[in-house]
Amino acid sequence: MEHLFGQDWEIVPAGGATGEAFIALHEDQKLFLKRNSSPFLAVLSAEGIVPKLVWTKRLENGDVITAQQWLDGRELKPPEMNNERVARLLKKIHRSKPLLGMLTRLGKSPLSPEMLLHVLEEQLDSELMDQPVIQKAIEFLKKEVVHLHCKELVVCHCDVNHNNWLLSEDNQLYLIDWDGAMIADPAIDLGMLLYWYIPKNKWRSWLNRYGLELTDQLALRMKWYVIAQTITSIQWYKSKERFQEMDHWVHFLSDHLQSTG
Repeated sequence: MEHLFGQDWEIVPAGGATGEAFIALHEDQKLFLKRNSSPFLAVLSAEGIVPKLVWTKRLENGDVITAQQWLDGRELKPPEMNNERVARLLKKIHRSKPLLGMLTRLGKSPLSPEMLLHVLEEQLDSELMDQPVIQKAIEFLKKEVVHLHCKELVVCHCDVNHNNWLLSEDNQLYLIDWDGAMIADPAIDLGMLLYWYIPKNKWRSWLNRYGLELTDQLALRMKWYVIAQTITSIQWYKSKERFQEMDHWVHFLSDHLQSTG
């Protein structure tokens, strides 16, 4: 990484799960570097969804390094997810033809609920499958999968938690960390955001700002994907032996299986 810059630049790890992100520092200049980002990043930058892409360089070993404008700012706090700007930016993402076109050209196949259910059943270990709450959740998913009807698949971020929303010092809102993006039912993003952050009595007004009506069909699709995502989280935390977080999601799953809508 260092040989891309002169000796005056300092390159430091930026943290993150992959270890592929760095910060380049020189006097008052600062860039966010990432190794092997998807070509999708250029379209996200052009659409104003992530901080501006400054340059892309291919190394001799085939790695691609991207440099983005570094923005001082902060993550959104959980209560701020009810802000109208969050709904507007998510609507812009879901309705973006350039994003959909680029992911399609990159060979991303649309994610169907049947496919997601199959992957879930393949990945779940036998110990979890023996738990009554997991069995009940899988029964719900199998029973309802035939009732899910989505007219238009869109680009979904698939991890819209508040840590991935960046508010810059000049008051621009961005959604970052697009490594898990899929072409899928927008209910994947909407369900996660509403279930995690928005009181149920405010769902209708939040969705109005996004541009959708809260119908029984949308409510079912959101619940279906949230249940599926929660099972995935339980399995992931168990595999990492992070049992406190695993138990949190087991309780979340139990609560929402009992609720209606």
